[in-house]
Amino acid sequence: MSASLKFKDRTRSQFFSTVRKRVDAYFIENGVSSNANAAMWRKASFFLIGYATLYGLILSNQFGLWTMFGMAIVLGMFAAFIGFNVSHDGLHGSFSSRGWVNRLMGNSFYLLGANPYIWKITHNIVHHTYTNIPGHDEDIELAPGLVRLDPQEDLKPWHRFQQWYTFPLYALASLSWVFRKDFVKFFKNQIGHHDNSSHPRQEYVKLFASKIIYYFFFLILPVLVLDLTWWQLAVGFIMMHIAEGLVLGLVFQLAHAVEGTDFPMPDERGDIQEAWAVHQMRTTANFAPDSAAAAFFCGGLNRQIEHHLFPKVCHIHYPAISKIVKDTAHEFGLPYLENRTFGSALLSHFRLLRTLGRTEPVRPLVAQPVAVTQQEPVPFL
Repeated sequence: MSASLKFKDRTRSQFFSTVRKRVDAYFIENGVSSNANAAMWRKASFFLIGYATLYGLILSNQFGLWTMFGMAIVLGMFAAFIGFNVSHDGLHGSFSSRGWVNRLMGNSFYLLGANPYIWKITHNIVHHTYTNIPGHDEDIELAPGLVRLDPQEDLKPWHRFQQWYTFPLYALASLSWVFRKDFVKFFKNQIGHHDNSSHPRQEYVKLFASKIIYYFFFLILPVLVLDLTWWQLAVGFIMMHIAEGLVLGLVFQLAHAVEGTDFPMPDERGDIQEAWAVHQMRTTANFAPDSAAAAFFCGGLNRQIEHHLFPKVCHIHYPAISKIVKDTAHEFGLPYLENRTFGSALLSHFRLLRTLGRTEPVRPLVAQPVAVTQQEPVPFL
């Protein structure tokens, strides 16, 4: 097992305790629950019902080829929106104060063909704790060897063009997730530096059973009920996942891989000399914060700063607490990174890919021997 990484608050920052008190005060003073409200339930219902309706309409076999083709693309987008707006909050335990409700909402992740158990390890524990830290946060390992987001990684000749070929790779992300990623992550002994060598027996059953069920409903059942050739069905399935992958990939990357976000390297002892919450402010960015469309479709992921600081607060409340977070960050002299529109965030991501495709690697300091212990996840994640 690798030596653990720890966050050392060398400046004794009071930022997080202050912003947490102010956010808590907001909910108490306004008599508002930090969990889902009526608007959140309406939004979740819209995406879940929309997904089921689109799937049912396609299987009804009452439409022409091009209409079904278009519905398959929209179905893929709805799957991504369920991931953002329903599964994500459920898996973080922010949808409800009732555990069974969060588990039910989190299990909507199966509708994407993805595994909620392994997501909670890779995202809730690893990514939220070690955000943008090379060697720890595997979210910056988009396509090892092809896409370079780690400043320590060796620079290859093809990286010079990565700002052009990375976006098409996002389109393949969902297909990889359905057929490969969950299995690879599940059977890795370590994810980053997190021990991943042991899983409950029931999770093995859930992994394989859920994949088989998904394959049946999206690969076998359509063959049985639709008057289409196998290759037409394959094209529809692939295009559904290309749409899903593009939406998922673009939204997630605009939060941590844009200009201004840090990719900090541990010091010679393998530690980050900064408080965890301060680290989040330096590695995370918002986009389109004033866009009602972004807030509705992206499930609060356009306000990623608030999400990383308060993952157990339902995303429907992020607009209300964002001013508190922003004002407190400025009070403590911390960055509050924002791209005002979705388009400006895309351009910033493009420019970062171009920069990292040209800059020579930054070599880390040689780590000194330290006690071998497993880093505990941040307790409120």
